[in-house]
Amino acid sequence: MTRKPEKNKLQILYAIFEAEPFIKTGGLGDVGGSLPSAVCKEGADMRVILPKLDTIPSEYKEKMRKIAEFTVPLAWRSQYCGVETLKRKGVTYYFIDNEYYFKRPSPYGYGDDGERIAFFSKAVLESLQWIPGFSPDVIHCNDWHTALVPVFLREQYMALPAYAKIRTVFSVHNLRFQGIFPGYLLGDVLGLSQSKPAVDQLSFGDAVNYMQGALYYSDRLTTVSPSYAEEIKTAWYGEHMEEIFQRRQSVLSGILNGIDLYRYSPGRDPYIAEKYNASTFRKGKPVNKAALQKRLGLKQDPDVPLIVMISRLTEQKGLDLVLGILEELLREDLQLAVLGVGDEKYESAFRHYQSVMPDKVRACMTFDLAMSSRFYAGADLLLMPSRFEPCGLSQMIAMRYGTIPVVRETGGLKDSVIPYNRYEDTGDGFGFANYNAHELLYAVKQGVELYRESRSSWDALVKRAMRKDFSWKRSAKQYIELYEELLCP
Repeated sequence: MTRKPEKNKLQILYAIFEAEPFIKTGGLGDVGGSLPSAVCKEGADMRVILPKLDTIPSEYKEKMRKIAEFTVPLAWRSQYCGVETLKRKGVTYYFIDNEYYFKRPSPYGYGDDGERIAFFSKAVLESLQWIPGFSPDVIHCNDWHTALVPVFLREQYMALPAYAKIRTVFSVHNLRFQGIFPGYLLGDVLGLSQSKPAVDQLSFGDAVNYMQGALYYSDRLTTVSPSYAEEIKTAWYGEHMEEIFQRRQSVLSGILNGIDLYRYSPGRDPYIAEKYNASTFRKGKPVNKAALQKRLGLKQDPDVPLIVMISRLTEQKGLDLVLGILEELLREDLQLAVLGVGDEKYESAFRHYQSVMPDKVRACMTFDLAMSSRFYAGADLLLMPSRFEPCGLSQMIAMRYGTIPVVRETGGLKDSVIPYNRYEDTGDGFGFANYNAHELLYAVKQGVELYRESRSSWDALVKRAMRKDFSWKRSAKQYIELYEELLCP
């Protein structure tokens, strides 16, 4: 396949609602803050467009420069829109400004979210007429917050010469959240009630489903791991969208996310007791383990396996499995520490175990960046038995710090962790296939046994995990190949 000549460098507009360090509520912000820079380093011109939310730190707002003002048509409305820009770490960012929609205390959770998101999607397209020196070949949209961009492009802009050749990619980060709103928005907000294709492809019973629209209208569909791309074609994982993925499987692919190797590095982490790397972990890990045990009030014993969970405490994360085997697991000579917040029933359960087994269990029902670093650096094993996991970052971060993940083989967990093979002494973690508590228990006991009885094999396992490549460079190359295939079929 022939690359575009340098003078016609590949241009991609990356539309997303979150991008660290500007806006982040979860993993979407990690992707938005990392992938564009990696793509630019591989030779493409990827620029990011996102809303100018009130929660963006003032240090960045002060650096923004306004480049345009215009109005955005939204059904019968005509709304003000400003476009501001700044450049950071080689990436150009554009911010859609409208205080009525975006000057609010949090990014989501309002009664007019359907209208706010529709405005943002329409503004993304309108802004292309006002951004100088940039004409995207591809608009890459992410999750339901940008799902209307491909819909509006096809329905209302393709007749305009400047838009006719633009292609769209839509990435599913978490299929559970689809942007489902009352059906009247189709006409009153989107202005699409007179288009039969739009009515057919956006309607979801009596409602309108934004993500469903993107799944039909986009030229290519991606998700954040190869295994999740296969799983969402089934009823178990498909969240009522499996038939669409089956129908469009020829344009569906999965590309595993990466992590920021500079940020997640035990060799430079400012929060841990002693820095280390894949060559010095035998010295550094025990120091950090002892420091974490002391901080948590646990016995400082290097021979006792320290198991951690660093997670949102929700059903998706496999907490029911953990609680189902916890009493049996705690009969072993080990320690367990949990860091995270979430559903009250899970928080209460871990607090209960801490109260009855204070010498073995610590429940840190909070989220603290510094403490998460200490958990990653000081632990021996990380539990991540998710019911589903589109990609997952914790297992990658843990491996970077030499903490061995125990995962359910689903989605990105399956794609990023190779189960340990005791006969060949290979692999970089422990896994189990079925959503079953006793399979989880067996996998954890495998890890505990190896830690206790074969330290040389354990150390080799840690070294393999720490040297694994989870950089965004690998992912960026795959995305560029996808864009080029889309433009040069």
